Amino acid sequence: MCGIVGYIGKEQAAPILIEGLSRLEYRGYDSAGVAVFDAESGSLAVHKAKGRLQVLSEQLHGGADLDSTVGVGHTRWATHGAPSDINSHPQMSRSGKIAVVHNGIIENYTELKGFLQSKGVPFVSETDTEVVAQLIEYFYDGDLLQAVGRVLRRIQGAYALGILCADCPDRIVSVRKDSPLILGWGEGCNFIASDVTAILRHTRRVSYMEDGELAVLTREGIRCYNHLMQPIDKDVVTIDWEMDAAEKGGYEHFMFKEIMEQPEALRRCLSPRIRNGEAVFEDFSLSEDYVKTMNRIYIVACGSSYHVGMVGKYHLERLTRIPVEVALGSEFRYMDPIVDEHTLVIVISQSGETLDTMAALREARRLGGHILSIVNVVGSSIARESDQVLYTWAGPEIAVATTKAYTTQLALLSLLALFLAKRLGTVPEGDFQAMLAAFKELPDKMEEVLSRRDDIQYFASQYFHHNSIFFIGRNLDYALGLEGSLKLKEISYIHSEAYASGELKHGTISLIEDGTLVVALSTCDKLFAKAMSNVVEVKARGASVLALTVESRKEEMSHIADAVMTIPDIHDLLLPTLGVIPLQLFAYYVALMRGCDIDKPRNLAKSVTVE
Repeated sequence: MCGIVGYIGKEQAAPILIEGLSRLEYRGYDSAGVAVFDAESGSLAVHKAKGRLQVLSEQLHGGADLDSTVGVGHTRWATHGAPSDINSHPQMSRSGKIAVVHNGIIENYTELKGFLQSKGVPFVSETDTEVVAQLIEYFYDGDLLQAVGRVLRRIQGAYALGILCADCPDRIVSVRKDSPLILGWGEGCNFIASDVTAILRHTRRVSYMEDGELAVLTREGIRCYNHLMQPIDKDVVTIDWEMDAAEKGGYEHFMFKEIMEQPEALRRCLSPRIRNGEAVFEDFSLSEDYVKTMNRIYIVACGSSYHVGMVGKYHLERLTRIPVEVALGSEFRYMDPIVDEHTLVIVISQSGETLDTMAALREARRLGGHILSIVNVVGSSIARESDQVLYTWAGPEIAVATTKAYTTQLALLSLLALFLAKRLGTVPEGDFQAMLAAFKELPDKMEEVLSRRDDIQYFASQYFHHNSIFFIGRNLDYALGLEGSLKLKEISYIHSEAYASGELKHGTISLIEDGTLVVALSTCDKLFAKAMSNVVEVKARGASVLALTVESRKEEMSHIADAVMTIPDIHDLLLPTLGVIPLQLFAYYVALMRGCDIDKPRNLAKSVTVE
């Protein structure tokens, strides 16, 4: 959600800013802008435009029109004020001396804006960010760092800030609180960015800013300070993945590329953790004694990660016999959750920066829970604040609609459930080995499903014209349906809902009429007969039924459903991980046929860093 890039060095800044912003388009945005120091006039030059980054790039000829070696850029996702040129970032102070780019939300901006207006300060935008720029100027008396410090003591909320001052053409000031921001260390140049992908072409050496930290970037280096404005040293890490991992690699869309990358992502995720007939989690900090005293598990997540948690609840309760509750990150703080030192809180986030999930993590820690996180991004905020972190190693995921992050999260959580069950002695050794063998088979069976993607494309061509679609299933199939429905609605804009099949008669069936498409999920063998009954039920009301089942049940399901998608038979623990592949492909092909912007769906962001 929103993106920041800043550069100071010896090269022309604007082309680097625009190229970096293009790497952040996946985060979601509705306008873009840059601010650079114009040496000829001794002032800041700001250019911004509503719409795609391409609009701004064309206006500036890719940045070539701006002859400056220091600047900041931003892609904005509107929160305060509608998308417009005026509301776009960077926001300026009234004299034009201060320029600010900002991710996050200033919660007390109304109060601060009122104060400034009472002092005669005019405002031109509807944004909370302009308050920051105006407030810095209000306190500025020649010492930029002191002015920024005074502002930080007054603003409340979440923010990552990049700040330019016309009087200080040799520096960029950056600040972070509850919104991700990294520092990039170059040779004769330095960077700030919301994500490493924005600067990876220029440097692999980065530092992760912590909450309350401030940094001053010059061409010669970066000076960092804590919330008390005391100098601190930052660890520098080297990014070890290649830039082409964040490129399309010949695919039409990132989403399709990432769907196809899932077997390999699973191998990276699982292979090091299955050795010599055991599930292995190196550096696992939970002792066997602690595991045996756990009396409750919470899974806390948002979006697709929440759907991972829904599947994980079934697995954990079945295998460990410990009660599990799945909570939305945005609701956890308001539930008055029952958490103590015997509670394991599993926090799931692809980016590791989801603000609601982060707030839930901090609440769980305050209550005394042990925090175990499952994330993809090494060094992310959630990873750093957890007692234990399990990385999915899925590689960079660019498309807004998650695919490989979801499947690796799900496989990892399922393996964790098996690992904990082994420690608790709640799974027979024969069952344990059978499940472990299924994990080894999973990537190959996933490749088998992907090899039959033409069948899914055909089904999409038959059903893409529907404007309302229902997913039904029981148990694991219900949890799977939640993700299948979300994938479809977020990239095709089709109204789609997932329901537990047993709830049809409690209201949902009133929405079924002639021609309604129902995607019936029936991969769980023990519930197949009930699933067939539900298919008959909706067919009797005129529905068209596209079913998903295992290959051994295809013929039986074909007698009733209008069309059948299949996955290979596999241990039921892993049916949702395999079953989501046809649903991802179906959503992708439907959106493709409807002409949608698949990688950048409207109103959505990759990383939700505001409440």
